[in-house]
Amino acid sequence: MGFSSYDSRPWLARYADGYPTHIKPRVSTLVEAFSTLVQQGPDYPQMDYFGTVTSRAQLDAHANVMAAFLLEQGFTRGDRLAIYAQNNPAFVVALLATWKLGGIAVAINPMNKGRELAYVLKDADIKALVALDTLYVEVVQPLLEADPHITLPIRLTFSALDGQSLNDARVLGTATRLDAPSGVQDLQALLSNGEQAPAPRATPEIQPDDVALLAYTSGTTGEPKGAMLTHYNLVANAMTYESWVGLGPDDVNLCIAPLFHITGMVAHAAASLLTGSLLVLTHRFHAETMLEAIRRTRPTYTIGAITAFISMMNTGQIQPGDFDSFKVIQSGGAPVSAAITEQFEKLTGHYIHNAYGMTETSSVSLIVPSGRRAPVDEASSALSIGVPVFGTTVRIINEAGEAAAIGEIGELVKKGPQVMKGYWNKPEATEAAMPDGFLRSGDVGFMDADGWFFLVDRKTDMINAGGYKVWPREVEDVMYGHPAVREVAIVGMPDDYRGETVKAFVSLKEDNGASEAELIAFARTHMSSYKVPRFVEFLDELPKTNTGKILRRELKALA
Repeated sequence: MGFSSYDSRPWLARYADGYPTHIKPRVSTLVEAFSTLVQQGPDYPQMDYFGTVTSRAQLDAHANVMAAFLLEQGFTRGDRLAIYAQNNPAFVVALLATWKLGGIAVAINPMNKGRELAYVLKDADIKALVALDTLYVEVVQPLLEADPHITLPIRLTFSALDGQSLNDARVLGTATRLDAPSGVQDLQALLSNGEQAPAPRATPEIQPDDVALLAYTSGTTGEPKGAMLTHYNLVANAMTYESWVGLGPDDVNLCIAPLFHITGMVAHAAASLLTGSLLVLTHRFHAETMLEAIRRTRPTYTIGAITAFISMMNTGQIQPGDFDSFKVIQSGGAPVSAAITEQFEKLTGHYIHNAYGMTETSSVSLIVPSGRRAPVDEASSALSIGVPVFGTTVRIINEAGEAAAIGEIGELVKKGPQVMKGYWNKPEATEAAMPDGFLRSGDVGFMDADGWFFLVDRKTDMINAGGYKVWPREVEDVMYGHPAVREVAIVGMPDDYRGETVKAFVSLKEDNGASEAELIAFARTHMSSYKVPRFVEFLDELPKTNTGKILRRELKALA
């Protein structure tokens, strides 16, 4: 077949001279990389947050002050610090401070409600928490009052208004600075009053194989699992954006993807700390605000879910020249259609390059390289997800676990420098995910004769709503909490905007009534918005097997 190893080398030799197939990381950690940047150019701009620019030296000093505080409070090597925030400068400060002490950062989705947050706090045994002040008051504080098993010895809060000068009403209009509750440290006050002293370092020195990040994913079993991503994983994948995308110190990296998500964490935060590219933060995604950030900062690179680019197109406010500064634009996290890429290119002059990865692969493992266009599969109209990046082997295996033939559909499995160490405290799940060292993706696809990979479907019932993974069982468990629900099954249904959206099939208890709006409102109070069913269809009986198991596939056909 000519592609016996299924990795990047044959493709590169044939199509992309100049792209490295193997790279030896020049640093062991992102802390080391950023320290070098500070020494080389302390006054270079590192972050832009609504018009306020933070230099490399200022960011380093802030991280040092926070690290010193954490150490004083008893935070030590290997302890876990949770970051419960939007795309704020405090997020990056907290990452650096944690890593300077050899700690493990745990990124938490700011849309998580109390039940979801409690699981992560307990599972990861969180010692310190840095939270947006509104999230602390609305979610964390009630949780601490209700659950004595969650203590969080070290707590810090900050405001979305900290460190900005534009006061964009569309994303910051409702924000107010809240006083830190008793026992909680105000991060902005700490940074303003702290001494500019070198931070204590972890002893002994941090090793590349040490865990740097716990990134929680629903995986394929429905139970959230913390993917243990090492310093080596993060450095290696950040180098992918440096070597394959071409990021460097003169670039401007527009943060469209959320930092809590692995795409934003690595393609934006980690890549910026490695390369010195200016990181542009806007609290959260808002299409019009993002367009104004583009005009103001003239970014050269960004990556985001395709829904973000659709939103910007739908504003009707894209002007000629708005995207002229970009060198590369990528999309990841959700399927991308050829039709959307064509519409975007016609409007902006830029082609969107696919990037494919997983939480367990610390972001990207396959890319459509810069300067190339992904082929479209004639049979399925699917757009290729790219080719394996440096040092990475991707195979398609059949049900027998054997290598599939060219064009044969099977499961994507991967091995490379970006693949996780395993799942936190879940050795059985780790073994199931990587039985032979290759990570099982759960995604089904094929490779064509030219070495391009395509996705066809997923092996599981996982719903991909705009790049966010939704496990039906979790939503069902919540819906069953409504007194009128007798049976419920959650499926994904096609959605032109999100790729998929969540639909609930419900049978109600006798003499109990509930409307579609009532059930949706109930779900919204108990889970993140992207998990909430957008549609509810009522049935007298849900289809089942002879053993009583609900036939989800029949319901999906109805959706």
